[in-house]
Amino acid sequence: MNFATRRIGRTDLRVPTLGFGGAPLGGLFAAVDESDALSTLQQAFAGGMTYVDTAPFYGFGLSERRVGDVLRGQDYVLSTKVGRLLTPGAMDDPGAMGWPAALPFTPDFDYSYDGILRSFEDSLQRLGLDRIDILYVHDIGEETHGAGNARHFGDLTSGGYRALDELRRDGRITAIGLGVNEAAVCLAALDHGDWDVFLLAGRYTLLEQAPLDDLLPACAARGVSIVVGGPFNSGILVGGETWNYGAAPASIIERVTRLKATCARFDVPLPAAALHFPLAHPCVAAVIPGLRTPRELAEAQAWAALTIPAAFWEALKAEDLLHPAAPTPTGNPFLETSR
Repeated sequence: MNFATRRIGRTDLRVPTLGFGGAPLGGLFAAVDESDALSTLQQAFAGGMTYVDTAPFYGFGLSERRVGDVLRGQDYVLSTKVGRLLTPGAMDDPGAMGWPAALPFTPDFDYSYDGILRSFEDSLQRLGLDRIDILYVHDIGEETHGAGNARHFGDLTSGGYRALDELRRDGRITAIGLGVNEAAVCLAALDHGDWDVFLLAGRYTLLEQAPLDDLLPACAARGVSIVVGGPFNSGILVGGETWNYGAAPASIIERVTRLKATCARFDVPLPAAALHFPLAHPCVAAVIPGLRTPRELAEAQAWAALTIPAAFWEALKAEDLLHPAAPTPTGNPFLETSR
């Protein structure tokens, strides 16, 4: 499938509108067989999903190792993350952090100048690659760190950002940003640097559009792109029961039930609508669902290939299921003329 491509920020880097989220390759919540992991990514890459995102945290190095083995020798766009260093030695219960099949390392937060540079070099070694295109600062923010976020954010603004900017100016990476699940920290970061792109997971989706009121206008004004991770809100928009990596509250379940009813009226698969919707916003460069098997990959590609009628989006707005200011797709955004 020949996906449209979009530019990342003000750089010359372009990504396909459908990318590959690499968290499942690290065994998020359940182990993934090596052959399934590699086959899924190989098939995705061959099918035009040539932008891949990973992170040291995903399986404590496992996702990066698997991604590198597939991308080596290919023409790829790759993002990974900084903000955690992996220390040799297995944790007592890595499954409690979501990684039951993790490699024998322990992750520790480090957003400092030296920590960012070391994380970058360590990732190149694990990947077995000589190029990373985008570095995201991983899981900075109050939802992750609570009261400790002021210290971590201070480490980033006083030293970590300088390391990222040096890597970018030296041409060792092309773009820098944050990879987070909360919009507020992206807004805060805009006051402390020149960013290219934010990977925002779960906060601008068919189910949630609060960033339309603040973050997205601010990004548009500064030429910052958004890559949408978690377009299925961690499962509830693709037939699962979890929202934001936990049990969905009654209000979310009720809203999803209403979304399903409208989808049924228009014969639109709910996951297809979830994939298409974010790309209507001019700041959004790509959507990157996390996929763990060839079957999940085939489903995502089929949903991306659909064209959803304009009347469906109009009905969602009429039923108060979308933010009134939300842009909606015209035609198929995965196949549109590149921009």
